[in-house]
Amino acid sequence: MEIALFRPEIPPNTGNIARLCVNAGVPLSIVGEPSFDLSEKAVRRAGLDYWKDLDLRRFPDFETFRSKKEAEGSRIFLVSKFGTRVYWDVDFEKNDVFLFGRETSGLPEEIHKSCPPDHIISLPMAEVSRSINLSNAVAIVLYEALRQEKTRTNP
Repeated sequence: MEIALFRPEIPPNTGNIARLCVNAGVPLSIVGEPSFDLSEKAVRRAGLDYWKDLDLRRFPDFETFRSKKEAEGSRIFLVSKFGTRVYWDVDFEKNDVFLFGRETSGLPEEIHKSCPPDHIISLPMAEVSRSINLSNAVAIVLYEALRQEKTRTNP
């Protein structure tokens, strides 16, 4: 499994997600340029001592990312409030990738259009809600996928 962030904007969210990925043993991909510095110096200054243990993968754009993941045989799931399926209704597989959008604007429409509707998943929220924090959303989806994998391998 793999977590991917599209042009993340908020450094603490990305830091929390990176720590989650290290602890879950999954890679983190950054698609496009983040809105902040990810240089070794910046990471060290931020005190992210676990960053050296992160399997970080960078992609210049969505097309490059999608091509690489398809070549690897991975399914890409967009996690979006516009999802047609709730995450718990999906049977996840070991090589699945979960792509999360920007904190303020989500994923662009052209990415939504490029993905099969049944690969756009959502987290249920109250109607009056704006959104769920990005790092919380990643944790919810990732640990459901890991739970499913564990259940299949150790019934």
